[in-house]
Amino acid sequence: MPGSKLLLRNTPISPVAVSCFDGSTLCWGKGMRRRDFIAGIAGSVAAWPLAAHPQQPVIPTVGFLGPASAASVASYVDGFLQGLVATGFVKGRNVFVEYRWADNQLDRLPALAAELVDRRVAVIVTVAATAAALAAKAATSTIPIVFGIGADPVKFGLVASMNRPGGNVTGVSFLANTLVAKQLQLLQGLSPASGAIGALVNPGNPNAASDTTAAQAAAASLRLQVRIVHMVAARDVDAVFDDLRRAQVTAVLVFPDAVFFDVRDQLADLAARHRLPVLYPDRSFVEAGGLMSYGSSRTDAYREVGIYAGRILRGEKPSELPVMLANKFDLVINLKTAKALGLSIPPTLLATADEVIE
Repeated sequence: MPGSKLLLRNTPISPVAVSCFDGSTLCWGKGMRRRDFIAGIAGSVAAWPLAAHPQQPVIPTVGFLGPASAASVASYVDGFLQGLVATGFVKGRNVFVEYRWADNQLDRLPALAAELVDRRVAVIVTVAATAAALAAKAATSTIPIVFGIGADPVKFGLVASMNRPGGNVTGVSFLANTLVAKQLQLLQGLSPASGAIGALVNPGNPNAASDTTAAQAAAASLRLQVRIVHMVAARDVDAVFDDLRRAQVTAVLVFPDAVFFDVRDQLADLAARHRLPVLYPDRSFVEAGGLMSYGSSRTDAYREVGIYAGRILRGEKPSELPVMLANKFDLVINLKTAKALGLSIPPTLLATADEVIE
């Protein structure tokens, strides 16, 4: 024991065994020199505090895979972090978050997902794009994945079913790609009956084909004409409005896509310049000066993503966490923008709005 004294006489003694604190045994026997025995005991004593020192807990890391830029979805990231806090995880205190941003270059997503896998993160979170969730799933079948997307996750093979996802993937669907009929109906009330409505779609989005089909089917049911206009990158935003003008549309529906989120200020400015009423998938466009939005609360959805990530960090399995569906949909109208466009918003529409920005 520490502090005890070991007295060794110069006279020969019988073999001795000394049990040490760390469980080892030092033996004194014939032919062994005293200084070697003492040195062995000293080494064991020096090791006692190390053997008794408790190990520090390992802080888990969440990998965050985003298709757009960090600035474009900052408010949604805040919602995700709030969800982690709700489950007892505070960034920088008992959980780390490592971000990977594709900056709207969707072809970078597989490599970024692979980086997070190599980093051995505890959970991968993907938001705002089906392509990000697909890249994460292709990168790993063992690390849990939590997505936040607007598409049908069963249709894209992310989960086996909504109630029983199976595998290592689950998350939240905010149904942004299923609201087109309601959105076109809202625009119908603002545009001349004879005018066509433009639908802005990114052809590089995995949802592009289904979005196009949905827009055409919804327009047919409402006896509307729809013109599909493509936009691939932020640099195309000016050319897009030239295409819309040539298509002679009287209103525009913008489908969900990370590219459009990054240029929402420019979209609002160009819509005002061309005097076009535009309906967007998220309120952040309206806050940037856009006319109107109808869709689920993304902040709430990403908070739920954070909660699911926290529950998985606490030991729950993604295969046993059913995919959550958004249940809150907001109609937001910017009355100032309407006046600048010379639009008179019908009183019935204003009465149904969840928020009116003066």
